[in-house]
Amino acid sequence: MAITARIVRAHKTGGPEVMQIDEVQLPSPGAGQALVRIEAAGVNFIDIYQRSGQYPLPMPLAMGVEGAGVVEQVGPGVTEVRVGQRVAWWTNVSGTYATHAIVPAERLVLVPEGVSGKVAAAVMLQGMTAHYLSHDTYPLKRGEWCVIHAAAGGVGLLFCQIAGKRIGARVVGTVGSEEKAQLARKAGAEEVIVYTRTDFEPEVKRLTGGAGASVVYDSVGKDTFDRGLKCLRRRGMMVLFGQSSGAVPPFDLQRLAAGGSLYLTRPTVGSYITTRDELLSRAGAVLEMVRRRELEVKIDSELPLAQAGRAHEMLTSRKTTGKIILVP
Repeated sequence: MAITARIVRAHKTGGPEVMQIDEVQLPSPGAGQALVRIEAAGVNFIDIYQRSGQYPLPMPLAMGVEGAGVVEQVGPGVTEVRVGQRVAWWTNVSGTYATHAIVPAERLVLVPEGVSGKVAAAVMLQGMTAHYLSHDTYPLKRGEWCVIHAAAGGVGLLFCQIAGKRIGARVVGTVGSEEKAQLARKAGAEEVIVYTRTDFEPEVKRLTGGAGASVVYDSVGKDTFDRGLKCLRRRGMMVLFGQSSGAVPPFDLQRLAAGGSLYLTRPTVGSYITTRDELLSRAGAVLEMVRRRELEVKIDSELPLAQAGRAHEMLTSRKTTGKIILVP
């Protein structure tokens, strides 16, 4: 049965003002698909990159790639979920800034009892990101020094908890204010550098006794990348997983040799949930930590669909702490 959904769409690339709410007739879910009534949608930098044209996509573009809700219909052959089940997802199929969405059933994960739809929508992408970075991209060990930039952001607060409290790594977080520093410390950062008043490069060297950190996790990009490389120990790894300050310009790979045979990687979460088994394992681990109260999810703001533009402005201001979600 078809349904009329309200969906935030961008009809051309540009600033937040290009987004508007459209009424769209959604067809019945096809083979392998489920229709989900959305309870909450996560707001992420990838949404901004897509809306602005940095990641070119056909227009009009239904906004949002992360959400949680209740299954209302399933298409032929769907065995992964049933009508009435609470689910969450992150997928490259956009359209979560909406009242309803059609989602590939194989990308849906069941939300455990005790975890709200809002929290599930807030933790899927950022929680799985913190998980794969700390467990697989560079598997952290107890007692190892690591640097986490934007430590009070949505990923950062989850990352500090997983790296510092659960793994036992020695986390150095960088933040933009003392208020954010307090949040990062509470989350599990052993040391916090307020970069607006202290240069993090010499401070990381001082904290590590001159040796440098084993790994730098950098979601900021252009503003932090060069100094981050200089924070690494011999054979350390730079993990560049975002670019909130802009893209890192091309650079001479010889710098990796000069820095002490350094490693550089540019991972994305999609490469770490390529199969359903991998998705269920990683998302399941994150949601179970949330259910057990071992992982606290901080929601900065809840906004209605009509304020999607405001949500994007808040995210790019880099003044938020935790996650922004849209609630239909």
